Amino acid sequence: MANTYSQIYLQFVFAVQNRVSLISPDWEEDLRKYISGIVTKNGHKLLAVNGTANHLHLFIGYSINQSVPDLMKDVKRSSSLWVNSNQLTPGKFNWQEGYGAFSYSRSHIDKVIKYIANQKEHHTKLTFHDEYRKILDNFNVQYDGKYILEDVR
Repeated sequence: MANTYSQIYLQFVFAVQNRVSLISPDWEEDLRKYISGIVTKNGHKLLAVNGTANHLHLFIGYSINQSVPDLMKDVKRSSSLWVNSNQLTPGKFNWQEGYGAFSYSRSHIDKVIKYIANQKEHHTKLTFHDEYRKILDNFNVQYDGKYILEDVR
């Protein structure tokens, strides 16, 4: 779009269906690369992608040429198809419905990238459930606790 400029940085947080730890160290790097390709193909700039066996954080320079729901639908659908077509899990792989989307200013880029890079270490001290609630609280997002992405119990 001529004369349309933007500078938008978004972090997405999404979980494996039922919060099951299905993302294996054997193929997690390939999954991150695959998701990187999806993000780039859609005209966004990947800044960071990482997570644990049961969820991912995705941080991008967001292009206004695609809606957030369409991007997340493509990332989750395409990556699920990739996992399943490569038979990387014993059963069918799906992402849990929903996601978190959070915006950051340019001055926070390095901090968010470091935070995402250290996900495995971070989650030795804090569960995903507690982390997600903390993010929602920090952003003053109103939420119903019964719809929070829950850990498998």
